[in-house]
Amino acid sequence: MIRVHHLNNSRSQRILWLLEELELEYEIVSYQRDAVTNLAPPELEAVHPLGKSPMISDGAQVIIESGAIIDYVIRKHGNGRLAPTVNTPAHEEYLQWLHYGEGSAMLPLMLQMYTNRLPDGGAALKDRINSELDRHLGYVNQALEGKEWLVENQLSGADIQLSFVAEIAPLLYPAGQFPWLDQFRARLQALDTYQRALERGGRYDFGPGQ
Repeated sequence: MIRVHHLNNSRSQRILWLLEELELEYEIVSYQRDAVTNLAPPELEAVHPLGKSPMISDGAQVIIESGAIIDYVIRKHGNGRLAPTVNTPAHEEYLQWLHYGEGSAMLPLMLQMYTNRLPDGGAALKDRINSELDRHLGYVNQALEGKEWLVENQLSGADIQLSFVAEIAPLLYPAGQFPWLDQFRARLQALDTYQRALERGGRYDFGPGQ
């Protein structure tokens, strides 16, 4: 059985959603952030030296990184669900979105969140960060125009990967600036599988009603 090393208020919430979507049995090992530093506890380092969540154990195999976990679970346990057929143009598009979600898209989001905690709000970097945020959130918003899901208009691991980007966006921008992204976020959060993952995962401040 898959074991999810799940940190509260983290990107591992989308891994729970993935497992619910595939109707897989799984076990949650819960970890809590430090109340002062907001950092992950050192106990996670006993599972993997980086001590970061999400990570899963599947038998003796330990896998880190959201994209790698999503790819592994879908290939090994998906039975053809949540990913296009391999060696098709749609699959190449799927892989691009899967890696983009934690590559290009997340960097300006994380920079914004971290610099907002500085006394001057990271003033020296603010223009560049805002420019990159506009570029990347605008790119995802445009890709979703008139569609429900990113690839072939069918729910896939790419949507699960990009869900965290969609959920962080309202913390940084007023509602309505990226309307297709707003609709995407509302759509995925309304799914029964997403709701079940919330029930099992515990507190998650980026979910519905934030």
